Amino acid sequence: MKFLDHLEEWIIASLMGAATLVVFVAVVHRYLSGLPIPGLQDWLITINTSWAQELCIYMFVWMAKFGAAYGVRTGIHVGIDVIINRLDTPWRNKFIVFGLLAGATFTAIVGTLGANFVWHMAQTDQTSSDLEVPMWLVYLAVPLGSYLMCFRFIQVAVHFVRTGELPKHDHGHVEGLEDEIAAAKGGAA
Repeated sequence: MKFLDHLEEWIIASLMGAATLVVFVAVVHRYLSGLPIPGLQDWLITINTSWAQELCIYMFVWMAKFGAAYGVRTGIHVGIDVIINRLDTPWRNKFIVFGLLAGATFTAIVGTLGANFVWHMAQTDQTSSDLEVPMWLVYLAVPLGSYLMCFRFIQVAVHFVRTGELPKHDHGHVEGLEDEIAAAKGGAA
């Protein structure tokens, strides 16, 4: 399970970093190609960066789908649970499990419909306008992200049934910091 956790985090971080780099390069290119510097301006105008915006949109879609699954796993999704928290514990637990299973069902349906759409899209020759990549690759984010989110809902539900605990995001916690502190203390001793 740790492998999937790290893969999910790696995908999100890589897409975020790559999108930032692509936007930076496109903005610098646009700025520099507007400067009246002979030679440099002519050379920059020959470089086509019209694909940058489309690529960033696609990367943000993939980032959002995998980020939603990460949010379920870590408990960072916004929820309105004022009424649920006022219920007696047995009723509260039933409503929480119902909500988690409803989320799993919904994301399974979206994933299945998305997979069907991607399958039919793959039978066509449709490509994106600037990148000219097959559109089924772009839309593959929907079933993959939805099925991963469904898995995360089930994972949280099973954990809740076993322990009675939901994932809670601590904004002050930095993952991996304990290892760094222990290594620093071990090296200093």
